[in-house]
Amino acid sequence: MRGILTRLLLTALTAAGLSVLAQTPSYADTVCSQTDPATGECLIWIEVPGTRGTPGEPGDDGPQDTGSGAACYWDGTSQGVTKPPPGPVPCTKDGAYWSNTYHCYISPVEPPPPAGDPSWQGHEPGDGAVYYCDQPQTGLLITIWSQDPPANSGTGPTPREVAQIAIEEMHLSAINIGIAPEPGPDSVGLVGMPVWMWAKDPNAHTVGPITESASAGGITVTATAKVLHITWDMGDGTEVVCDTAGTPYKPSYGRKDSPDCGHTYTKSSAHEADDAYTVTATSSWVITWSGAGQTGTIRLDGLNRSTQIRIGEAQVLVN
Repeated sequence: MRGILTRLLLTALTAAGLSVLAQTPSYADTVCSQTDPATGECLIWIEVPGTRGTPGEPGDDGPQDTGSGAACYWDGTSQGVTKPPPGPVPCTKDGAYWSNTYHCYISPVEPPPPAGDPSWQGHEPGDGAVYYCDQPQTGLLITIWSQDPPANSGTGPTPREVAQIAIEEMHLSAINIGIAPEPGPDSVGLVGMPVWMWAKDPNAHTVGPITESASAGGITVTATAKVLHITWDMGDGTEVVCDTAGTPYKPSYGRKDSPDCGHTYTKSSAHEADDAYTVTATSSWVITWSGAGQTGTIRLDGLNRSTQIRIGEAQVLVN
């Protein structure tokens, strides 16, 4: 695959104790390339530029990844200001930089005010500094004192990166596989008989929906994740894409086909390793996020689990 960037999910901490991820291209799909077999959670994500499609087919495959969003944003609601509404702003203006914390453009007062000036707020020159705080949305220009330079939001995380922190807190994992015939050496299905597949004991972590919030760099983002579809690699060269979690099989269903997620093998598994087909269920997630006056979508694909099932030929008895 072209342009693949490998990264570990949320393994580094900034000096402030916040997780950091590299900024993602607006056209990248995020795919799990290594899953923890015990938990089903992703260990390593890779970013794959390009247009997504159903496995083996070109074309649209649901909501597209909308990119990183803007790190600098205006939100005047805490001041009772609703116009303009919250949204992105340029990170610099006339040599000043934007602060999400103060909701204004910051620049040092040069030369500094003399000692005793009210703008020092009781501090002496050399103890911190005085800054202009320019808020073009309201026409407000004031001076503020700060011990340290206010954080430059243009160097901080993007909304997508904050959303990734929220996603990490979701502990998304691959589904637990439900399949009939059951896995195991004492269970054998038959060629031509329906196979049923489903997510066993589905919950918010395996199929969603699940919602978490995270904050970093003056940005708070709320993200909601849910499975778009599950792709079943049946081990015989066939992939089955199921838009639901599937229907659990019951003996009372007999030889009926699954109403929403099934397959029929046309040859036995006797020629396969361990005399069994390896069946892999791969989840494709869609995460929508909102915050910093913006909204966006993140695609996460590739969370998977595998099992093995045996398929035999029906024996015809002749008296």
